[in-house]
Amino acid sequence: MIEPILSDDVAQALAEHRAVVALESTIFSNLGLPAPANADALELCKQAVRDHGAVPAVAAILDGRAQLGLSPDEEKRVLLGTRKVAERDLAVAQAQGWDVGVTTVSATVSLAHAAGISVFATGGIGGVHRGSELDVSADLDAIANHPVITVCAGAKAFLDLPRTLEYLETAGVPVLGWQHDWFPAFYTRSSGLPVPHRVDDERVVCDVLRFRARPATGVLLTVPIPVDDEIPAARIDAVLTAALEASAQEGVVGPAVTPYVLARIEKETDGQSIPANLALARNNAGVAARIAVALAQEVL
Repeated sequence: MIEPILSDDVAQALAEHRAVVALESTIFSNLGLPAPANADALELCKQAVRDHGAVPAVAAILDGRAQLGLSPDEEKRVLLGTRKVAERDLAVAQAQGWDVGVTTVSATVSLAHAAGISVFATGGIGGVHRGSELDVSADLDAIANHPVITVCAGAKAFLDLPRTLEYLETAGVPVLGWQHDWFPAFYTRSSGLPVPHRVDDERVVCDVLRFRARPATGVLLTVPIPVDDEIPAARIDAVLTAALEASAQEGVVGPAVTPYVLARIEKETDGQSIPANLALARNNAGVAARIAVALAQEVL
């Protein structure tokens, strides 16, 4: 069984029933954002969590150990990380003693649940890939099988968003829109798909988790990118189409699609995608902290 090692501040916060927010580490590595933007994202997300009264717990595999909460030196190692760890890889990474493994959504949700952390923030989740009903991100299964509130800016825009929502419905995952009526598409505030349920208050989100129909099922809270940081849909759609066509022509498949497409988006938007990434990640971390504080207050 997974027993993540907790940093002192994370362990103390959990022992005192204070708010903690888990953060994945892929976004902070070379696989998520190019340097120095990955380091900026790390500091922005941690500070956003702290500013709203919670403790950040960055997840990673270091020297074969699953960890939640990292020292400055450990964070430097994560920034240089190039080996991604999904939930399926956690046991292997620990058994083989991987030097550095940066966690995806699925791995972080799993580690958060194992540690007793109920709120997790990320940029965007994975989902069903376009053109293949069988190519489904492990993120969706993890969200459906761990009672954790995942806060995100929707799914990555290059995915099949209608099928992603259908998968979540089949899995019994409540999908909520934070003060918004539309399912966001990462860089844009609306995908054109209505969100199943709108919520405007932190305590309602907490109650959705508390009243869940299935004991193991989590909650997906989608938060649109701030208005001033949105990339116009017409522009990003054209870039996404070109990036996906290029990835198909070059035979890029599976987990390699995400970093490939993100790199193409950065190039084709003249770097505009990076500040958008930073803005939505920081915003999600702040909202997650608000949810975590409300959840902690219910426990006390």
